[in-house]
Parts: sequence; structure tokens; C-alpha cells
Amino acid sequence: MNRPTPPTPGLASAATARLRTVVAGACPPVLGVAGLVAVWWAAVEVSGVADYVVPPPFAVAAVIRDQPGYLFHHAAVTLTTAMAGYTLAAGTAVMLGTVLAMSRPLARALTPTLLVLSVLPKPALVPVLIIALGFGTGPKIVLVWLMCFLPIALATATGLTATPADLVELARSLTASRWQTFVKVRLPAALPHLCSGLRIALPLALIGAVVSELFGGLAGLGVVIQNAGTRADMAFAAITVLAAMSTAMYGLLTAACARAAPWIRHTTA
Repeated sequence: MNRPTPPTPGLASAATARLRTVVAGACPPVLGVAGLVAVWWAAVEVSGVADYVVPPPFAVAAVIRDQPGYLFHHAAVTLTTAMAGYTLAAGTAVMLGTVLAMSRPLARALTPTLLVLSVLPKPALVPVLIIALGFGTGPKIVLVWLMCFLPIALATATGLTATPADLVELARSLTASRWQTFVKVRLPAALPHLCSGLRIALPLALIGAVVSELFGGLAGLGVVIQNAGTRADMAFAAITVLAAMSTAMYGLLTAACARAAPWIRHTTA
């Protein structure tokens, strides 16, 4: 009779260490969210504000529990719009940031224009975008693109121009071409800045999507908030779903950056 093979001690210890790492990484965010909910509940109870102004957490949780299909349907619309504009912004911003880093005259010519564009109130452009592109998804994606483009472009350009000079000189001494130097040296060195720009722009993508839905949208969490009327619990439920979605996307992006550039945590303070 064959007896089951006992687990290898090395594998068991590795699995235990991995589980401890996951638990240790998950505990601070969970405690932070629990603390935020506790402060929210305490503020409502102490201030005595009416439920139709600021509902307590359990009332918002009841709305999410009772109408998950309605909320998640609109959340999917918002997420689709945000990710479409974010992806477009990331692709075009990385290309422009690379061009700015490779050409100093072009960087000096375009930087003032980019700074002027950065101070424009992007939500104020929504009516213009609707007039130009209609009430479809076009103006929403363009607004998200406008919100996300500049942080990613500037982060890319900063990262590519901040490459240590000794690494570039080492690549040249090894007769590396300009393209090889870019791919093997400059791009990996710029990944910490690029990841920071992507993380900064991600919440802006969701904000841009919701703001665009407030101006004539047919679906999305912005429409839920606008149509809530006097139902503050429904509006806060939409905001809670939006916050949870943003936190999850931010965590996934952080994990992707850590997997793409695992040396970042060991080479930065």
C-alpha cells in the first residue's frame, strides 16, 4: 500500500513565508479602511447630521447590498471609459516623453506649452468637447486623456533624462548603439519615474470619467450620483464603489510595476 509522501520542509516553509508576506501586506490597507469607516460613523453620530445629508456607513452598505446589479453595471461603464482614455494617454504620453528626452531643443520649445495646458481646468472643457464630438463616449475618453496625459509625459521625460551618466558611458564603451542604450539602460532606469506617473494618473482617469458623465452622460457612476437626488445613501454608495474600484486598480498597477521592475524597491529609498 502506497503511503502519501510527506510535504517537503523547504516547500512548506516557503509557502508559510509567502502567506505571511501576503497577510502583512494586506493588513495595513484593511486597517486603514476600517479606521476611515470608524471615523465616518463616529462623525455622523457625534455631529447628529441628518441621514439625507450624510448617511451612516451601514445605510450605504445596505444600498450596495440591495442593488449590486444597478451599481456594478454603471461602475463597468465608468471603468471602461476610464481605462480607454488612460490607455490612450499612457501610449501617447510615453511617446512624447521619449521625444522630449531625446531632443533638448524640442523639449525647450514644448515645455511652456505643456505647462500652460496643465493649468487649464479640464472639466470646463466638457461642454466644448460635447459640442465638437457629441454625447457619445468620444468626449468622455478625450477628457480622461487630457487629465492623464501630462503627468505620464513629464514622468517619462524626467526618468529618461535622469539616467546616471556612468551607465550611459558604460554602454558607449561597450559600443552599444543609441537604440541599445535606450532599451537596455535608459528605459529600465526610467521605470521608477514612469510607474510614479502612471500611478498619479490612474485616479485622475476615474475622476475624469465621472466628471464627464455628470455632463449629459447616459450611464456610469456620475449618472448615478446625479440622479440620486435627495437619496444621499445612493450617492454615497456610488462614491464608495468608485473608491473601491480606484483602490483595486491602484493596487493592481502597483503590483504590475513591481513585477516589471523588481529592482526598484532595492535601489530606491
